[in-house]
Amino acid sequence: MISILDLLAERGTVSLTELSDTLEISPATARRDLADLADQRLIVRTHGGARLIDSRNELPVNLRDTRFQEAKRAIAAAVAEIIPRQRYAVALSGGSTAANVARALATHDELTIVTNSLTIAQLVTSYPQLKVIMTGGILRPESLELVGVLAENTFNAINLGTAILGTDGITAAGGVTTHDETEARTNNAMVTHAQRVIVVADGSKIGRLALAQVATIDQVDLVVTDSTADPVALEEIRSAGVTVVVVDEPR
Repeated sequence: MISILDLLAERGTVSLTELSDTLEISPATARRDLADLADQRLIVRTHGGARLIDSRNELPVNLRDTRFQEAKRAIAAAVAEIIPRQRYAVALSGGSTAANVARALATHDELTIVTNSLTIAQLVTSYPQLKVIMTGGILRPESLELVGVLAENTFNAINLGTAILGTDGITAAGGVTTHDETEARTNNAMVTHAQRVIVVADGSKIGRLALAQVATIDQVDLVVTDSTADPVALEEIRSAGVTVVVVDEPR
């Protein structure tokens, strides 16, 4: 069923025929899976197909956490090696890839983690050697992130060594993007006050463009992704002056 949600997130609406052909499942299986997703209030059944219940085509965070886990762990390990092992301030946006980075930073000492993500704040509290600063703001249930003026004011009041951004899509032309414009403004405040910006994105996010821009490509210093990423899109990002690190595709 995750594959169906992925397809809906990409296309907005799909027909039963599209589901069967694209996912190579029988129409009966497609109907059963759509019924289950509709019961969970994740989709709306339409005549001959379905659409996501959220018009912004954003998967809930609890479902995104289950996808591409091996790639996200490899990306996180690579980023953890980049972060200095000394007194240092790191900001983390929401998202499952950024959450994996938070776990990977557990071996560091004297880090201050600044985040607007409830998920990441809860993770980091398991590691007493890490200091946590949590922003205020309005809670977005889709991403479990705090957004809005209160969150932005927290980022505007501090200086950060590195900002680590998860993303719903990144391209050379469109920069770093996400599904929600308020979340984008909040994360832009994080970017503006960081000396270095690292984007962490599994290969499915490279070359994709979402609704709202978090950062222009020239505000990004480094992209860390995996080897499933579109090589043409990666080359365009490199040509824009961004360093790209590609971790080995998990086996």
